[in-house]
Amino acid sequence: MTEEVIFAIILHAGNARAEAYDGLRAAQAGDFPKAAGHLAAAEAEISAAHRVQADMLQQEAQGKKTDISLLIVHAQDHLMTALAEKTLIENMVEMHKTIRQLTDKLEAVTCQE
Repeated sequence: MTEEVIFAIILHAGNARAEAYDGLRAAQAGDFPKAAGHLAAAEAEISAAHRVQADMLQQEAQGKKTDISLLIVHAQDHLMTALAEKTLIENMVEMHKTIRQLTDKLEAVTCQE
């Protein structure tokens, strides 16, 4: 297994994290369509990393063993962290939507008084 393959996982996982955080910032600003776009891009990056990982697993299942290196562990750590953060950020975006809706309702009621 080449280092290039391992770095592909790191690259896609890092891109996924960056997109997820861009999505969170968009949600904090109230731009939920933009947030959704960033989260979709994050999911695409996670999928790309998973494809690389699946190829590695298939090679091992076919008897092509890979020496476990610190670099592989590092790549897996990046991927798992990106997955966890993306999931958390998706929930945070939903919370921001709810907060925005409640704030809008509260402002509407306050304006009527």
